[in-house]
Amino acid sequence: MEYKGLMSGFYKVTEWIMRISGSNLLWLLCSSPFWFFVLTGLLTPDIEMWIQIAWILAVLAPFTLFPATAALFSVTRKWVMGDTDVSVVKVYFKGYKENYKQSMIGGIFYTLLIIVMIVDYNVYMKQFANMQIIGIIMLIFLILLSVSLFNFFSLVAHYHLKTSLLIKNAILLTILRPFRVLSTVLCVIALGFITMQFTWLILFGFGTLAAFVAFYNFNVSYNKLQEKVEKMRVAEEGSKDGEEDSTDAEGNEEAGNDREDREHAGNTEGPTAELPDDSSKDQTKS
Repeated sequence: MEYKGLMSGFYKVTEWIMRISGSNLLWLLCSSPFWFFVLTGLLTPDIEMWIQIAWILAVLAPFTLFPATAALFSVTRKWVMGDTDVSVVKVYFKGYKENYKQSMIGGIFYTLLIIVMIVDYNVYMKQFANMQIIGIIMLIFLILLSVSLFNFFSLVAHYHLKTSLLIKNAILLTILRPFRVLSTVLCVIALGFITMQFTWLILFGFGTLAAFVAFYNFNVSYNKLQEKVEKMRVAEEGSKDGEEDSTDAEGNEEAGNDREDREHAGNTEGPTAELPDDSSKDQTKS
């Protein structure tokens, strides 16, 4: 049944509400052990208990939160790429199954590195008064690593790459496009403030909306980088073609002069023009 006019607009709005809320609930469901301990920690006033819960969260995150988030990015990727009529449930669980191993390994790497940086930051800032600059550097690296998670999940959902390449490219893309990542962070922070005012968004929208913004910015950044790399490749090929043409012209001119010299001196052999090898660099897809 096809709706028209006002009913068509109302149907599209309700359809998007169902998509966003459905995918958000799937994300919460698949990562529920992690969020259970987060809620337990928020309700626990004891600091020592909080530290114990933090260690439990560090163990659970790679096996629950990371795969669930990668699957959520698989859904938002479809929307950003223009494929909005797909089944949210099918796309989510397909992404969950296909990306579980990579997201889990990446989650272990990120979790361990974040723990090391947090410990180093506390040690240098509290126990070594003369080495606080190292603590500040660790804090900067910690923020950079945390922010690169947006690109990591986007890459997991978008490309078939080795886990090491996914992590490397996520960090590299964060460094190369800092303003785009900063806009993602600001949007997520804004969503967080709105969610604090309307707490029902925790269940029906926050995760999905944050993933949508993150993948949209990732897609724009990556396309611009690809265009820049392509322009550099075309310019490099054009410069090489120009060098070949100039070399050919110089070779022809030298050959004409040599021919005149041979005719004048009566020689039958002349020097051979040696052209440079036409070697092109392979374009690396980051």
